[in-house]
Amino acid sequence: MRPLDEQETTQVFEKLHKFVGNNLKNIVENPSHEGPDNTPGRYCFRLQRNRVYYVSESLVKRATNIKRDNLIALGTQIGKFTKGGKFHLTVQCLGLLASHSKHKVWLKPTSEMSFLYGNNVLKGGVGRITESINEHDGVVVFSMSDVALGFGVAAKSTGDCRKMDPNGIVVLHQADIGEYLRMEDDL
Repeated sequence: MRPLDEQETTQVFEKLHKFVGNNLKNIVENPSHEGPDNTPGRYCFRLQRNRVYYVSESLVKRATNIKRDNLIALGTQIGKFTKGGKFHLTVQCLGLLASHSKHKVWLKPTSEMSFLYGNNVLKGGVGRITESINEHDGVVVFSMSDVALGFGVAAKSTGDCRKMDPNGIVVLHQADIGEYLRMEDDL
C-alpha cells in the first residue's frame, strides 16, 4: 500500500470534486479518532493493487506490519484505476459521497427498483431534485426516505429537467447498492 502520486491524486480529487464540490476540503481534513492516541489523526488516500482507499493514518501505520501481498483491503475503497489509467468511483464510496454531496436526486418508490437494477433515472421517477444542477455534474441518488441508493451523472440541468417529458433521462447511472448482489465476485 502506497501513497498516491501527484497525477493519481489529481485524478481522484477531480472525480470527487465533481460530486462533492468544495466539500472535498471536509473529506481531506476530516479528523480520525481511531487508534490509541488521544489526539485525532487524519484520513488519507492509499493505493493497493489499482484500488484507492480512504483510510486513517493510524490504521496505515498499524498495517505496515502486514506484507503487501497479504494485504487485501484497508479502509474504505473509493475507486479504482483502469488498465488505461482512468479513475472510476466504486459503489463502496457511496457513504462518503452521500454525506458530503452537493447535488442530490430523490426517487419515487416506484422507480427505486429500476435504478437498483442498473437503469438510468427517468424524469417520471424523480420525486425531488436539488437546484442549480448543471449538465454532467455528479449526482447522488436517494430514496424518498433519504437512503442513499447510488450515484451518477446529470444528463440535463435542473431547468431542462422541468421542461422534459416523463421518459427523458435525468441521471445517467454509474453505480448503485444493487451492485453488491450483481457483482459480488468482482467487489
